[in-house]
Amino acid sequence: MNNVSSSTLLTSSGSTSTTTTTAGDKSQESPNVKSSSKPPRQITSLRHSASSARLVVTSSDLELKPEKTKSNIFPVFRSGSCSDIGAKKNMEDEHICLDNLDHFLNKFTESTDICKSDQCAFYGVFDGHGGNDAACFIRKNILKFIMDDQNLHTSISKALISAFLTADTTFADTQSVDNSSGTTVLTALIFGRKLYIANAGDCRAVMGKRGKAVELSKDHRPNDASEKLRIEKLGGIIDDGYLNGQLAVTRAIGDWHMKGAKGSPSPLSAEPELYEAILTEEDEFLILGCDGLWDVMSSQCAVSIARKELRIHNDPERCSRELVREALRRNASDNLTVVIICFSLDPPPTAEIPRSRVRRSISSESLSFIQGVLDRNE
Repeated sequence: MNNVSSSTLLTSSGSTSTTTTTAGDKSQESPNVKSSSKPPRQITSLRHSASSARLVVTSSDLELKPEKTKSNIFPVFRSGSCSDIGAKKNMEDEHICLDNLDHFLNKFTESTDICKSDQCAFYGVFDGHGGNDAACFIRKNILKFIMDDQNLHTSISKALISAFLTADTTFADTQSVDNSSGTTVLTALIFGRKLYIANAGDCRAVMGKRGKAVELSKDHRPNDASEKLRIEKLGGIIDDGYLNGQLAVTRAIGDWHMKGAKGSPSPLSAEPELYEAILTEEDEFLILGCDGLWDVMSSQCAVSIARKELRIHNDPERCSRELVREALRRNASDNLTVVIICFSLDPPPTAEIPRSRVRRSISSESLSFIQGVLDRNE
């Protein structure tokens, strides 16, 4: 049976279309792949950890600072996406692309004035595990939790953190889903030139900045030093590269078999880390990808491929497909999802390599040595 991943795309004109990718339909494009990644372990004896400590995470914890570059640009949002089941038996990734957020809000929520005069957009990649219930739930509900949060009009950062935590507890209380499933969550919320990245898990956001890759999120994995310290302070352990011996990520929504009572801090956190920036002329496109992509290529490699493709055809959807195909050629062993957001109607410009101002010369001693060698060889 083919596995299908779909996302709703609202174009800048306000029209709605659905992009559907058939995960199993890749017989002519995808090479044979072998599994080598570490998926969550299936352990019947489940351990719970809880602590009275509280973790407060801000964008400063990432050591990523907002851009201070001033710019008068008004970005135009164009996006494309591609998903593939890869070497897995089931497709557990989900994603969403909304190029015209204002149109969506007017139809589905009460927060119709948040965009004001700015063009707004929203994107997300959700990498599920233990089934796709959590990823599907977040795809359908995360934007509503953000827009309905009481902090939205005073602090978007607080609204994002609150929305992630609300989504986590609401998922736990939803009877129609398996709340032992989980998902990593990466979102990009844009108001005009203001970009807000929220990440819980090991999906990654990478900006293409005149050909240079700039990572806007941190992978939340057990081998990260700050995550390991946080986990140990809350009573958790890292066993063979897994959180509590079970999970290969340290932040996720869901996985309630690994969390304590609702409202109490847990080594497995649903709280996102944030990054804020002001878009400038140098910001050409943004890549959102699940860990299946980053397991087989670096951030700079992905940006270089994406930029080359955009310069050829200027189509973000074709570009996302090429990144997925390249990951498959590199024997990616996980589900693959890539979203590419362009900030201009034009393709990236030709990269200009500055000419060196350093004049290189050779010393008279070196010239004499070379002449002596030549004379001996005559």
